Amino acid sequence: MEQALATIVKPLPAHLFRVHDGSAEMRWEAMAGQGYHTPIDRFFVRNHTYTPNIDPTTWRLRLHGPGLRCPGEYTYDQLRAMPSRTIDAAIECAGNGRRLYGTQQHNPAPGTQWGLGGIGVARWRGVPLRYLLQHAGLRRDAVDLLPSGLDAPFEDHGHVRRPLPVGKAMDDVLVAYEMNGQPLPPDHGFPVRLVVPGWVGIASIKWLGDIEVATRELTSPWNTVFYRDVTTQPVKSAFELAWNARLMAGRPYILHGRSWSGQGRIVRVEVSIDGGRSWHQAEHHGRHLVSAWLPWHIEWAPKPAGAYELMARATDETGVTQPLTTPHHPFGYHFGAVVRHPISVVHG
Repeated sequence: MEQALATIVKPLPAHLFRVHDGSAEMRWEAMAGQGYHTPIDRFFVRNHTYTPNIDPTTWRLRLHGPGLRCPGEYTYDQLRAMPSRTIDAAIECAGNGRRLYGTQQHNPAPGTQWGLGGIGVARWRGVPLRYLLQHAGLRRDAVDLLPSGLDAPFEDHGHVRRPLPVGKAMDDVLVAYEMNGQPLPPDHGFPVRLVVPGWVGIASIKWLGDIEVATRELTSPWNTVFYRDVTTQPVKSAFELAWNARLMAGRPYILHGRSWSGQGRIVRVEVSIDGGRSWHQAEHHGRHLVSAWLPWHIEWAPKPAGAYELMARATDETGVTQPLTTPHHPFGYHFGAVVRHPISVVHG
């Protein structure tokens, strides 16, 4: 059904990505002027092994386990013929921001040293997972699902898989086959992937091929060895600006950025241009989506020349505001502190 390709299939030009071994981080300046959704050509990639090449004509999605009355298999064409739903949702790596534990808080964490570019928002289309579960006769005593990917086994841990509670599965999870109006690209899960809104990216299993439904709590290395006690992400903000960007003194600029939270809608964004001594409310006229991000902007005419730290902090509808520091996490998850974004203002 599959054969090995390059670790990542799509081009990874240096002006769009920072490459971390088998993963690729989006450069935030690449989002400037790109509209609400992250274009596929700059959407980040996180692989445990390599992107597989799967033939959709032989691919099957198997649903099985004691939590179902009518287990079975579905073809790609059968899935595409089912009732569909389209959602705008973010996929974010659990370790997004890990590098900042070291560079900003001077307490490094092991793992891929992501900046803030391990996130993307796309328009996903597919079959609601609850429809498939109902079609397969979900039992009332079902507790957990275990979706598994068809990429190569990771070390001695087997295929990537992570338990998902029935409550979440029946809420808003999508079995997606389209991304931004196109069939899923290979790097992003073709032919089918899960999209689990609001949860860390490891829950949105790519290259989906198997879903076990159990009447007991399930485990896998991806919730016991890796990603323990990680479900949703904290509030975060990023500028659509290069790290160490150079701006001209006295010239008016509109600084753009985006904020998001795994807990709910963003309701307020404040920006500091003086390293946190004063804060100004940013303007936003974008969508207030629970599962995605909020674009915002603020005007600034920088002067005098010199080094500056731009800072943005967001507040979500639960009342949580980004703190100035984040308690250290031994695996580098949950970095949600206000990021100090360095720039230089120079004379023209």
